[in-house]
Amino acid sequence: MTNFPRYAIYFAAEPGSALDRFGAELLGYDAHRGIDVTFPTGMGLPPDWREMTHDPRKYGFHATLKPPMALQAGKTESELIAACAGFAGTPRAIPAIKTVIDSIAGFVAILPAAPCSELESLAADCVRQFDSFRAPLTEQDRLRRNAAGLTARQRFYLDRWGYPYVFDEYRFHMTLTGRLDADRRASVLAMLQDRFPNAGASVLAIDSIALFRQEEAGRRFRVIGRWRLQRRSGERNALTQ
Repeated sequence: MTNFPRYAIYFAAEPGSALDRFGAELLGYDAHRGIDVTFPTGMGLPPDWREMTHDPRKYGFHATLKPPMALQAGKTESELIAACAGFAGTPRAIPAIKTVIDSIAGFVAILPAAPCSELESLAADCVRQFDSFRAPLTEQDRLRRNAAGLTARQRFYLDRWGYPYVFDEYRFHMTLTGRLDADRRASVLAMLQDRFPNAGASVLAIDSIALFRQEEAGRRFRVIGRWRLQRRSGERNALTQ
């Protein structure tokens, strides 16, 4: 049985920003405030939109950096919060990506338009540096993850790091729907691609981390802390040079 509470380290849009509102309204949930929000009008959302966004709503609008985990015995939430602050305070290259709306594994999501080595390094650093806080997977969780037909490399990552999609298997994405069949996905993609320019995130700096907590099974994740990443001295955003 999964232990609770669970914690995850995610990228989350700046609270109140156009991107934050875009994602929260589409999911019907604001993870910063922990409240339901009304779906946007005038977008032509299908009647079953609430069902289509059921799965990502539980997690809130985010991109995964360190996947959900229960805490290792002897570790505390306050220690994890301190570790997040320390991580954010370490100077590093701040990733900046051009974004697109596209599909990934049957989901519709915001994705990088091209690979970004700084972003991949940031995610890998999160996986490694916060792993001492992670409780081992329960057998139930391992079986649930492994049921997805993982490759040998993904199974290795699952057993070593508690999650199969890390390092070279990692893909940054901010999920907007559950898994859709091809016909539904095409129409949803067209609708969201048309509206995405209003989110003001054609170029997105991954310049912060957020700590999310899930109190118990069936409850939604909520932001409990957010830290701005410190840019390495003298470094400029490559997309603005």
